[in-house]
Amino acid sequence: MAPPPLSPLVRAPERASTRRRQLLLGVLALIALTWFLYPSRSPEPQILHEAPYLQSCPKETRHIAIIGAGSAGASAAYYINRFRQPCHRVDITIYERNHYVGGRSTTVNVYDDPDEPAELGASIFVKVNQNLVNAAERFNLPVNSMRKTSKRDEPEVLGVWDGQEFVFTQSDASNQYWNIAKLLWKYGMSPLRTQRLMKKTVGSFLKMYDGPYFPFKSLTQTAFDLDLLSATAATGQDFLQANYISEMFGHDIIQASTRVNYAQNLPQIHGLETMVCMAIEGGMSIKGGNWQIFDNMIQDSGATLFLNTSVASITKDAGKYTVKATTLDPAHDIGATIESTYDTIILASPLQFTNITFSPPLASPPPPIPYVSLHVNLFTSPFPLSPSAFNLHSSTGMPTTILTTTPPPDSEIKEIPFNSISTLRTVLSPMECFSPEEDSDDEPQCKMPQREYLYKIFSPRPLNISYIESLLDTKAVKSSSASDDDDGGKAITWMYEKRWDSYPYLPARSTFDELRMAFQEEEEDGKGDGEEEGGIWYTSGIEEFISSMETSSLMGMNVARLVV
Repeated sequence: MAPPPLSPLVRAPERASTRRRQLLLGVLALIALTWFLYPSRSPEPQILHEAPYLQSCPKETRHIAIIGAGSAGASAAYYINRFRQPCHRVDITIYERNHYVGGRSTTVNVYDDPDEPAELGASIFVKVNQNLVNAAERFNLPVNSMRKTSKRDEPEVLGVWDGQEFVFTQSDASNQYWNIAKLLWKYGMSPLRTQRLMKKTVGSFLKMYDGPYFPFKSLTQTAFDLDLLSATAATGQDFLQANYISEMFGHDIIQASTRVNYAQNLPQIHGLETMVCMAIEGGMSIKGGNWQIFDNMIQDSGATLFLNTSVASITKDAGKYTVKATTLDPAHDIGATIESTYDTIILASPLQFTNITFSPPLASPPPPIPYVSLHVNLFTSPFPLSPSAFNLHSSTGMPTTILTTTPPPDSEIKEIPFNSISTLRTVLSPMECFSPEEDSDDEPQCKMPQREYLYKIFSPRPLNISYIESLLDTKAVKSSSASDDDDGGKAITWMYEKRWDSYPYLPARSTFDELRMAFQEEEEDGKGDGEEEGGIWYTSGIEEFISSMETSSLMGMNVARLVV
């Protein structure tokens, strides 16, 4: 028999006790949430590592060639100039095969309008990225904070899509404490454990900027000394499990971050890079493009820069290195050969993409780095994202940024065609005028400028136009030039497509490429590991450790300190 219902006199104290418990839990949650939202201090100002004082100045100028003008190459030139002794004369030459500086950090102009640049590659950096933050401040570059809202009327909403439903959503219109409370309610202590693990792991990595670890001659040894190999030697999935982070939180939140940042799921990416994906505090970018950091670094270094120039060969003779390169004049499709001799070479680009011939051959060339093939679509449209494309019945709460995770095991959907969709901002389309036919007396018709959405999609394979259009709510609005009997004008008004070798596949591993490359004769003579400042240095090994603008800059700075 069921017990009799409690009388009102009994229920009232119980309700009061429940309210007190809820209040206590609320206070404890507030403390935890405050710690979660404000987890770390701003990075300490970077201390420049001074070169040992020289009793006498070198009489000869040191000639250094850098191949690649991306983050690593620009940083190497910048820090060589900063680390060298005041009386130490250094001549730096940079060879870049592209027509621009910045490597995978570059922009395109929306509608071909230089006032509307959009990041095509590396989009943001965060406040623990010491080199980039310090350079931006030193060069007085204007910064966009990711906390600031875009030029949109509606709130920004983040959603994680598994092919069937949004497993998590968060709006910037909501109270931040409420957003974090939702995380804790659904995932328990896993968000806090993740934050704690991220701080510990990233904190160990940040020690690589200072002595006694900086400058490092072996990435593998330094990672071992800092206990970072325990993170790189495990998959993200295993690393999270070993640290008591729930499978649900890993699947819904952390994997969404590894997919948007590296196009890889937790079983395929190592634990260190997984933690780096969660270090998102203080996200920012440079107004007009992050490439400006590297352009300013090169200008500050005083280096001679050759754009549209590919290095064909490097020949060693009598301790010097002769570089032969071909520079192309794009306007006239004419190539000219450049030949110069250097004391030191810094290869700041993956060896496999350079097609350089070495004479004599390299003794143990670094193996090819397997890169993810990533497809980027930047496009504009007058239409918002379609709720029905994501199984929603209303535009209320429709995410403006959509990350993805893997579909449920029982789902008929085996793969989501895209990794992420971002509504970057709104832009004003250009005015377009159309001349009438020759025999017509009609006046030219002009389409007035209208406010449109600028979208960015990352995908593992090319996306066709019809699929992209299916993601848009073409019945939500009509463009200002559309008539009542059409369907609101073109769904896509401008598009730019790019395929990147974006970042390496990052499986669990415990060794990384060496910083020095020796010729066969050096290895036979036992000189391949010599202490001399010359030789050929290689920066790209760090990409399989952590692949980012900041870590490439760190390796460029590290090599710079080793060679001067």
